[in-house]
Amino acid sequence: MSETLQTPDAGLLDQTVAAVRAAGSALRERFGEVVRYQTREELMRALTVNDDTALNILRPRLTSLRPAASWVEDELDGGALPPGEWWVVDPAEGNVNHLHALPEWAVTATLVRDNQPVLTVVHLPLTGQTYTALTGAGAHLDGRPLHVSQTADLGLGIVATSQARPDEDDNVVRRVGSSITAMLFDALVVRTAVPATLHLTNVAAGRIDAFWQFAGARADLLPGALLVTEAGGRISDAQGRPWTPQSHSFLATAPDIHAQAVATLSR
Repeated sequence: MSETLQTPDAGLLDQTVAAVRAAGSALRERFGEVVRYQTREELMRALTVNDDTALNILRPRLTSLRPAASWVEDELDGGALPPGEWWVVDPAEGNVNHLHALPEWAVTATLVRDNQPVLTVVHLPLTGQTYTALTGAGAHLDGRPLHVSQTADLGLGIVATSQARPDEDDNVVRRVGSSITAMLFDALVVRTAVPATLHLTNVAAGRIDAFWQFAGARADLLPGALLVTEAGGRISDAQGRPWTPQSHSFLATAPDIHAQAVATLSR
């Protein structure tokens, strides 16, 4: 990216951090008790309340930062975006965990320019940690540079995957199951949980060595894709081809085990 774009993006990143932290504070105030529900409709209403709590803060603040940028309305959408700038936001990434008083949830905001993420913020309100990445400027955790692991043997690696979404296509569900089985044979430890973004922060920080997912939404994968890339990792689809928001699978790894992970997932 040219110098003329880098400087305003760097300033924009700081302001995006402030907006995402403010939304996280509002969600943290709602956290603590398990939210009971008996039907899918009750679950969806509870999820929407959390989303709206954060969006009511994020939407006006991010829109004021980039008035010409469009807004992705559905966090579960996938595929390519039209040209131009877009805010891709997950106001409560891991929302179902929040409802169950589990700590694995976050608030994310990513600015996408012509289908390339250029900056991202992932904030974990319960710990106060904030992950950031800016194209060409590296990935950071609270200002400290992040680097992926140096693991060179998948058999010594910790790997992770996540469900793409509820009510996933039957074929995708079966592919997820077979991929977990394959990784159980080839990797040291396999972790399975939602949300995807938190696994990807761990890849960027060198805590785990690979993450993969089949299908998935832009808001699940774009923040982590930029974090891992800027931390020195490799991203592709599960067959090793270049990943785009239109891809049907996603893989992020430490560079020295990428080929091994592709081989495992391609069986």
